[in-house]
Amino acid sequence: MSNDKEFQKWIEESLEKVRKKKARLEKTEIREAAVQYASGRKSDGYTIEDYYALPDERRVELIDGVFYDMGAPASVHQLFAGEFYRVIKNYIKKHKGKCIPLISPVDVQLNCDNRTMVQPDVMIVCDRSKVIRRCVYGAPDFVIEILSPSTKKKDMGKKPQKYMDAGVHEYWIVDPEQKRVLVYDFSTENYPAIYGFEDEIPIGLYGGDLRIDMKEVYGEAEFLCEDDLYEDDLCEENK
Repeated sequence: MSNDKEFQKWIEESLEKVRKKKARLEKTEIREAAVQYASGRKSDGYTIEDYYALPDERRVELIDGVFYDMGAPASVHQLFAGEFYRVIKNYIKKHKGKCIPLISPVDVQLNCDNRTMVQPDVMIVCDRSKVIRRCVYGAPDFVIEILSPSTKKKDMGKKPQKYMDAGVHEYWIVDPEQKRVLVYDFSTENYPAIYGFEDEIPIGLYGGDLRIDMKEVYGEAEFLCEDDLYEDDLCEENK
């Protein structure tokens, strides 16, 4: 994972290139803006315009005007996300539901403002009007985030409150290292509920009728533990 100084330098240099190109095309002076970027972070925080100006080569999230580096997801992360998405999509399709399951990378303009853009790993959106061409505009109903070293602090620290305030009904934090799932059902006061990888976990959005079997989800990645070169807490019990 890149350190914060290197990440911030990349943000500034990328946006600087965009500003210079824009200035040449529009033939405008941008000295005042250049001073803001050169000093570090913008005094009033970054915006959605800055987010879209960055190159696609690096995944970032924008939360309350601050950029966060996401890094490339590991194979176990993608295997878990794919299995969550498959189970949810199959359930909705079988029951002819109107909600839409989505898997990252999809931009979510969480608060419908210009200072926050996140990319949940898996989500369910039941208000189809929120799904527009460039992003999901507004809060999903259900969100899953799968922890990785580059996102753990943000996913566990900032996002529970951020998602609750935005109107997300249910938020799952999946921790492959600890083999546990933290379930935040914001309609109750008793959260998070903690489940293990041997549990079947109900999704409150469907009244518990849709359940995720974590043994099956884990089974999708268990083959990684057959490789002695793969060192991870996920495989600790298998060695």
